[in-house]
Amino acid sequence: MKRMAEWMLAGKKIATRLVTAASLLIAACAFAAAQSSAQMQLPEVHLDAAGLAPRPIEELTGTTIARYYALAWRDMAAALESGRAGGLGDEFVGFAKDRLTRRIAEQNQAGVHVRIVDHGHHLKATFYSTDGAAMQLRDQVELEVQTFDGDKLIDTQNAPREYMVLMTPGADRWYVRDLEEVSAKSF
Repeated sequence: MKRMAEWMLAGKKIATRLVTAASLLIAACAFAAAQSSAQMQLPEVHLDAAGLAPRPIEELTGTTIARYYALAWRDMAAALESGRAGGLGDEFVGFAKDRLTRRIAEQNQAGVHVRIVDHGHHLKATFYSTDGAAMQLRDQVELEVQTFDGDKLIDTQNAPREYMVLMTPGADRWYVRDLEEVSAKSF
């Protein structure tokens, strides 16, 4: 009987430890998920398509373009920071993807990586083809571009930038086909 009471007491202690460990694990996972979702947040994108020629865009098209443009910038920032071109995702195609892939390879060769702190985009649609096959946009954005050598911050640039963007539709999304900076400094 005494032995059974000792086993029950030991079992309760083990159960208490398991519950405590599980609670700590759940809290750690929740914290990690919150950190991850903060890093994965999409940048803010506002699209102005007023006066667009030769044809106007539908509201759903505008919302879709803004969403995929935000996804493209999120993925580009993650790829530049990690040094992995595979992180560019599906939003970039053509010239834009080729340039970014080359940029990441050059970064890796130099032993540096870039972190982009994105403060939001103001897109102005300047052209939408009559057949709906292409849209040209002008992006005015405030970016903080931090350059690191390993974990050491070696440069920070914080300035407004302007980009010309060419987006084309696919079966279920819009793609960034070309992204060129037109302001004085490029990252």
